[in-house]
Amino acid sequence: MLAAAVVAATACAPQTSDNSSSGKDEKSGTLRVWLFQEVNTKPKEKVVDAVLADFEKAHEGTKVDVEYIPVETRAQRIKAAFNDPKSAPDVIEFGNTDTAGYVKDGGLADISEEFAAWDEAKDTDPTARQSVTVDGKVYGAPYFVGVRALYYRTDVFDELGLEPPKSLAELASTAKKVHAAKPGLYGIAVGGAYTYGAMPFIWANGGELANGKGGSYAAAIDSAAARKGIKAYTSLFGDDNCPAAKCAGMGGNDTVTAFASGKAAMAIGGDFSHQAVEAGQVKGKYAVVPLPGVEPGSIAPAFAGGNNIGVLKSTSHRTLAVDLMKRLASKKAQGELFDAMGFLPTFSDVRQQAAAREPFVKPFVDTLAAGTKFVPASPAWATIDSSQVLPTMFQEVVSGKKDVDAAAGDAAKKMDDAFGSAG
Repeated sequence: MLAAAVVAATACAPQTSDNSSSGKDEKSGTLRVWLFQEVNTKPKEKVVDAVLADFEKAHEGTKVDVEYIPVETRAQRIKAAFNDPKSAPDVIEFGNTDTAGYVKDGGLADISEEFAAWDEAKDTDPTARQSVTVDGKVYGAPYFVGVRALYYRTDVFDELGLEPPKSLAELASTAKKVHAAKPGLYGIAVGGAYTYGAMPFIWANGGELANGKGGSYAAAIDSAAARKGIKAYTSLFGDDNCPAAKCAGMGGNDTVTAFASGKAAMAIGGDFSHQAVEAGQVKGKYAVVPLPGVEPGSIAPAFAGGNNIGVLKSTSHRTLAVDLMKRLASKKAQGELFDAMGFLPTFSDVRQQAAAREPFVKPFVDTLAAGTKFVPASPAWATIDSSQVLPTMFQEVVSGKKDVDAAAGDAAKKMDDAFGSAG
């Protein structure tokens, strides 16, 4: 079910200057790695540190420096790295929506031959493999797949006699009941900058972000169905649930942190949020169900995302960098990353083993099986994403600056400008 559902979308970062290979392949020295920060990065660091220790032991005279960078500002950091190879890392973690754009920018190394020769690659989920493939060439190794569902406080729901919501309308009414009974809690923590938490509301109402294929897209965020979804999501901001003054600026990590710290009765979080919640105040007092759709009993379409590990074209340590990439994304490391963080492996066999031993995976498996959606497979997406087109739209609505029609119309114009510029 997971394998069939995880299709990676591709997109791009802002256009950068021409980048080319360093032409060097040094077999010793220091390698720099950029990985993403998490809500709770410590367990991830432990897994990574073990990989690095083995790598340095296997390659005498090598050292690895790791920096954990914020996901929200990755576009600017990585664009700068493409423009300045001397200060660039050798290996990076990147979102599956970024692959095509980074390739277009000339930043990622083509590692097709090395990937084909890698014994473990044959067990990579075909759709995860697609997330690192552009025009038939491979530009990295899949690292994990991810999907979001609804976390809720079992103790709060039991105390108030509530059941997990079975529709989006019931989600809204349940959130408001909780906040009315417990004013110190958000009924559901939502964020004006939480694009991937908001998208299911648009998709569940029959809306789309854009229409098109083959790289040619037109915005659909201002359609009647999409506007209905925007209205449903933005209705959750207010003094009866999550006050706009506090919640308009929140992103996905902020909403998970609010839930994990006991400040919210519900939150939309990923399988990758599990460890952070377990490490929080609500350990043992929560459960997870698929985010419901419009019709009672249905599941809202979720974005099936995930991250990859790639080698920069500008590296002067290509052989070492490719080996490090394979070690970071290996079956062993992905299995340990699942145990540490809850990240779903990209290898079919490793994922089956993980799902068999951990029941928390089930609602995420069910969500994937119900059907997922993706961002437009256009080189314009990272421009749209990094320029905060959708968060700006949500924030304009919840702040009262614009109504849904005006905000969606303006967002559509910005998206079409980006699609047009991408060609």
